[in-house]
Amino acid sequence: MNFAATASLAFAMSTDAFAAAVGKGAALQRPQLREALRTGAIFGVIEGLTPLLGWALGNAAAPYVQAWDHWIAFILLGALGLRMIHEGWGEPDAEVDRPDSHSFLRLAVTGMATSVDALIVGAGLAFIDVNIFVTAAAIGFATFVMVTLGVMLGRGLGKLAGKRAEIVGGVVLIVIGSLILVDHLRAAAG
Repeated sequence: MNFAATASLAFAMSTDAFAAAVGKGAALQRPQLREALRTGAIFGVIEGLTPLLGWALGNAAAPYVQAWDHWIAFILLGALGLRMIHEGWGEPDAEVDRPDSHSFLRLAVTGMATSVDALIVGAGLAFIDVNIFVTAAAIGFATFVMVTLGVMLGRGLGKLAGKRAEIVGGVVLIVIGSLILVDHLRAAAG
């Protein structure tokens, strides 16, 4: 994957965490930078580690599915993108948008819930030639930045922006999955 694809993937992976962070920020009276940075760090570390776990699991299965790897990546990214678009059009989840507190445990659980997609993406990336450590670091960094911004902007943007960000992230995932498929099909034909 080139720089643009890695950056786009990192952005797409951070949008659901951004949506959750907007809700977290909206619940605060006045979001403080310290709380935003703390929330961003927790989400970013979790989101950066889950693709590594997914990649390791996908790598274990790679010898058995090499002939179909590009289709697997396309289907996983496409399905995840469609799910994100669907959720972006839905009603906000009361648990994410109205948190009781900002304890470490609640932030970590929310971070893990929003990183399931990064686990799936990591598994899909095991089937293509990609530096998973660079990709995971990019996902973690993008999530840190987006969550920090989401908490700070949460009060002003509210629920609408969080849902729109999830739709954009879903579209980006579908485009990346399609590009992977097209690249592999062109290489096989040419």
